[in-house]
Amino acid sequence: MVRCIADENLCNTGFSYTLSLINGKYKMTILYTLMEFGSVRFNEMKRYISGVSDKTLSIALKELENDGLVHREMYPQVPPKVEYSLTETGRSLIPLLDGMCEWGDKHRPSSE
Repeated sequence: MVRCIADENLCNTGFSYTLSLINGKYKMTILYTLMEFGSVRFNEMKRYISGVSDKTLSIALKELENDGLVHREMYPQVPPKVEYSLTETGRSLIPLLDGMCEWGDKHRPSSE
């Protein structure tokens, strides 16, 4: 059976759903950071992702947490300690992130 674009809607695809979760200036970068380093504190992440403001990072982390991709762990101590890590659902994105890393390594211009 031949599919016809007139009968389809991008909003009904798995691609669209995935994009809705990871779309945003820093979301993929946050997911990559957590994939590479495991549990990461807010200020560590902010330093690693140069140029991101506190507000933007905070909003992106909250959205990723609400979407079930990132876990936020608060420790009852002074000063307060909060760490972020990938949830099981977030970890299921690792093959996608690894594929993007491999593609980038293969296709980025060499620095000769």
